[in-house]
Amino acid sequence: MAKIETLRGMTPDQLQDELLKLKKEQFNLRFQAATGQVEKTHRAQEARRDIARIKTLQRQQRPA
Repeated sequence: MAKIETLRGMTPDQLQDELLKLKKEQFNLRFQAATGQVEKTHRAQEARRDIARIKTLQRQQRPA
């Protein structure tokens, strides 16, 4: 799980890279769930929340 303090210390490019990584992970977890191969079922919810955290930070960092 990504801590908000850690995310705030990242540059916009790093946040974008982390967001891309989490979206890929979320896709893979959904695929595993559909085929019945997922082991850590809670990780899908954590990934979704981490994506929301990053998007919120990106929105806050945008110039007004």
